[in-house]
Amino acid sequence: MHIAITGNIGAGKTTLAEKLADYYGWEVLYEAVEDNPYLADFYEDMPRWSFNLQIYFLNSRFIQMKRIIDSQQLNLEKGIPVRTMVQDRTIYEDAAIFARNLYQRGDMAERDYLTYRQVFENMMSLVRPPDLMIYLRADLPKLRKQIQKRGRSFERSISDDYLNSLNQLYEDFITDYQLGPLVIVDVNQLDYANRSADFDEVVQQINPRLVAVK
Repeated sequence: MHIAITGNIGAGKTTLAEKLADYYGWEVLYEAVEDNPYLADFYEDMPRWSFNLQIYFLNSRFIQMKRIIDSQQLNLEKGIPVRTMVQDRTIYEDAAIFARNLYQRGDMAERDYLTYRQVFENMMSLVRPPDLMIYLRADLPKLRKQIQKRGRSFERSISDDYLNSLNQLYEDFITDYQLGPLVIVDVNQLDYANRSADFDEVVQQINPRLVAVK
C-alpha cells in the first residue's frame, strides 16, 4: 500500500511516519528538506525563491510517486510481495496548499503560478492517489512548539500568519478531499514521540482503515 501523512509544518509527520514504519515494517519516503538547496533562501526572500522551491518540491514528490508505482508494478510482475510505503507529505499539498498560499499572499507571481499549475496538472495524469491519507490536525501553539523543538535555523523566520494561512488551506483541502480513504488525527494533545499510549491511540484510529483498504 501507499500510505501518505499530510499536515502543516511542525505537525509531526516525519516522526509519525518513522514510528509507523517501525511498527508495521513499512518503508519511509521522506520530504526533501535536509538537502534542499532552496529552502533557506526561500525563508529569507519568499517572492524571489517561491517558484524555485515549489518546483523542487514538486519534482521530488513526483520522483517518489514514480518510485511507488514502478516498485509496485515490478514486484507484481516478479510475484514478490509489495512493501508498503509511508510518505511524508504528498504531491497534492504542493499545489493545493503551499503554491496556492504563496500565490494568494503575493509571494509568487501569477505567470509563475500558472506555469507551476500546468506542470502539476501534467504530472497528475501519471499519479495515483494514496491508499490511505492520514491528516495531522495541529493548531498554531502545537506547530510553534514542534518547530522550536527541532531547531532548524531557517524556520525561525516563519510567521504566525504564514502558518495560520497554511492551516486554513489544509482544512479546505481535507474538507474537499475525495480521492480515497482519509483519517483525521487531532495531534494537539498527543505526544506519540515520547508517550507510547499516544502512539497506540493513533494506531487504533488508523488500523480499521488499513484493514479496509488491503
